[in-house]
Amino acid sequence: MESTTYVLRGARLLGGDAADVVLRDGVIAEITAAGTADTTGAEVVDAAGQVLLPGLVDLHTHLREPGREDAETVASGTRAAAAGGFTAVHAMANTSPVADTAGVVEQVYRLGQEAGWADVHPVGAVTVGLDGERLAELGAMADSAAHVRVFSDDGKCVADPVLMRRALEYVKAFDGVVAQHAQEPRLTEGAQMNEGIVSAEIGLTGWPAVAEEAIIARDVLLAEHVGSRLHVCHLSTAGSVEIVRWAKSRGIDVTAEVTPHHLILTDDLARSYDPTFKVNPPLRTAADVEAVREGLADGTIDIVATDHAPHSREDKDCEWGAAAFGMTGLETALSVVQETMVDTGRLTWSDVARVLSAAPARIGRVDTGPAAQGRPVAVGEPANLTLVDPAARRTVDGGTQVTASGNTPFRGRELPGQVRATFLRGRATVLDGTPVAAGEAVR
Repeated sequence: MESTTYVLRGARLLGGDAADVVLRDGVIAEITAAGTADTTGAEVVDAAGQVLLPGLVDLHTHLREPGREDAETVASGTRAAAAGGFTAVHAMANTSPVADTAGVVEQVYRLGQEAGWADVHPVGAVTVGLDGERLAELGAMADSAAHVRVFSDDGKCVADPVLMRRALEYVKAFDGVVAQHAQEPRLTEGAQMNEGIVSAEIGLTGWPAVAEEAIIARDVLLAEHVGSRLHVCHLSTAGSVEIVRWAKSRGIDVTAEVTPHHLILTDDLARSYDPTFKVNPPLRTAADVEAVREGLADGTIDIVATDHAPHSREDKDCEWGAAAFGMTGLETALSVVQETMVDTGRLTWSDVARVLSAAPARIGRVDTGPAAQGRPVAVGEPANLTLVDPAARRTVDGGTQVTASGNTPFRGRELPGQVRATFLRGRATVLDGTPVAAGEAVR
């Protein structure tokens, strides 16, 4: 089947000068002055005033399949990813069965290939069944067709320091990374929200910042001791930012992520008792929000990752105490980063390309090879691209999002920016802001 040639007319490369960008045979074939590209036989996309970014890469996505297809599937989740500008996602291991064997990660990997909306890179569990008792088949998952390089028990913390040390040592053999969900379980038993003034006033059990910070402090020292890579999932407190900043100053090989919701929302929203705002780690204080924004701006925090956590209506449409933790984020992430970081002058669009594409691809080791992600917008590079209109405004409607679940914390909120087109190796997965039927699997 012959591929379509696209000409992106007048796109602003990384928010800079306007140019015509020609996509042909899966790569960026030409970049010429705006209005000069030959459009013979090509489909022209009017990109005037729109910012062209490398395809976004999410290091932290929950696709729920296998086991919880009522909340999300690989197909629905990656379709939502494409709508949000993502061309690759890393699928977390807390499925049912858990992705703790080569067989399960290969199943998820192949489901992603069949869906064709975005590359799916499975994350392998660190421990069998996420139980924190013995290491999973790390080597077998690394050698599988899924080529796993990121391992995490996300949703649970690898609390045993001996087991965490062994995992850090083991993944060194194949340049893997352990992505830690930093939550000391004994400090968070029964916790429902951030521990502070709001939790005291509304009577919900508090989740202290130190429960996150203590694990991060322990693990950066373990990573230094064994000379391994550590990645900190969904960092959320000012103290955590300081610990990571200190670790990097010592040359420890640690990276960290922040979620879009921790860049903009605070624990004051829990006053509504709306379980949409119940998330792990919990929404923190305004001071914490300011600290993580500053940490992202100065490079202490390496990336933005969505922690897209879809849930069925039954798991969220209930009282706060019984509700599941988590919120969706794939379709709103870029808009939140624009509002909190770009429109405030803290990041440029080039910085956005780094924190939402190049750096997550590098951390996940998917930035090389024939299916490389996070590459520069340059001639000869894979045509994994996102076209966003920064001047657009939209009001989020949870019921009309592409994801199978409606548990967005931004329902009814106006956000800036709209993804107009997404291209996966030169094939449009989104045009005019609407997902395009995937057709044949992208391989």
